Amino acid sequence: MVAVRKTDAERTVANEHTRRMKPLLLASHISGTIKFAKEAPYPYTLCMTTTKIGYARCSTDGQDLTAQKQALETLGVAPDRVYTDHGLTGTNRARPGLDQALAAVREGDTLVVPKLDRLARSVPDARAIADQLEAKGVKLALGASVYDPTDPMGKMFFNILATFAEFEADLIRMRTREGMAIARAKGKLRGKQPKLSEKQQRELNRMHATGEYSISDLADVFSVSRPTVYRTLKRQSR
Repeated sequence: MVAVRKTDAERTVANEHTRRMKPLLLASHISGTIKFAKEAPYPYTLCMTTTKIGYARCSTDGQDLTAQKQALETLGVAPDRVYTDHGLTGTNRARPGLDQALAAVREGDTLVVPKLDRLARSVPDARAIADQLEAKGVKLALGASVYDPTDPMGKMFFNILATFAEFEADLIRMRTREGMAIARAKGKLRGKQPKLSEKQQRELNRMHATGEYSISDLADVFSVSRPTVYRTLKRQSR
């Protein structure tokens, strides 16, 4: 038998299904009834449970998700049902945390985000995600307000928020480009500098050449990450 490796989204779906079925794990089906452990059998009708799934995002590694997580908890989302993306912009549609959140929601559930710009920073992406949720029978909550795609006023307000989120993203990019252009003109923009000095790079290369130190050893000695060690060795070999 060949083992099939599940994707993150598939594992998320499986975990969410297990979490929802925990109350029934001790039950056995007997003649059309559900019998729970240590209880007499009684007629039981399975009904769809609604769950709030949260999503939070920040654009840079230096930012913190604590405030967004606290806001989601205040809105009734359990901490273990919050999916996050750290260091990814809203203009990037390929986000692992968002994909997992969209995979976790089921019909009747609600996807909760603190603000629309955490979900998407482009009008097409915001509409596509909202349409995807609507097709699955999932509600979308922007803070404490639930978006109703069948309400013309609600739909218009949603599009306005998405437009402002996209405008803000464009404004940030424009200001960043302008700032970089000014810094470059003043000779202050020289690109990303190496984490190790020239002397440290030569020493790292020498130690590696002895064959007595592994990549992990060198990373510990120089207090850098393994990728930094690899980049340094590649730079020195040129």
